[in-house]
Amino acid sequence: SFKVSAIGVFDSGVGGLTVAREIIRQLPGENIIYFGDTARVPYGIKSPQTVIRFSIENILFLLKHDVKLICVACNTASSFALPVIRNNFRVPIIGVITPGAREAVYASQNKRIGVIGTKGTIKSRTYETEIKQLDPKVKVTAVACPLFVPFVEEGWLSGEVVLSVARKYLKPLKDAGVDTVILGCTH
Repeated sequence: SFKVSAIGVFDSGVGGLTVAREIIRQLPGENIIYFGDTARVPYGIKSPQTVIRFSIENILFLLKHDVKLICVACNTASSFALPVIRNNFRVPIIGVITPGAREAVYASQNKRIGVIGTKGTIKSRTYETEIKQLDPKVKVTAVACPLFVPFVEEGWLSGEVVLSVARKYLKPLKDAGVDTVILGCTH
């Protein structure tokens, strides 16, 4: 029997399904194997060493399913693990930081880009580094938004509490006059 290799995608939860959907849209003939690590979500508050360990375990799981490429759909794992593990496996491994940064630099008219994400993603400064490599003139304003994760997971998508927190988190981006925002967390 002929076996077709798939593209493996992993995330700390279900948010990476947005990445999987885009892969399917752009590559409709490909098979996708998605792994959402909902048992250990969220990654954004965990240490870099823990995120690296989880990422290796996720990759090993996907390799058991004969994947030909792995997409790390989790921003925190892309920030912490990808630079460490990328060259330790034969299968190509890609993340979401570089494409997101590239699109933001391309889209920005005033060279002011905002980044929101987990504490881990923001603390790593990976997006800022990537953006500055693409265009050193861009001013980056990065804000950790840790309460967005539990809000989304609880289904709290509106209401005064959500709006109040969003206003507080997003005020620095508004004050900086950003015209482009990278959602550096799938929530």
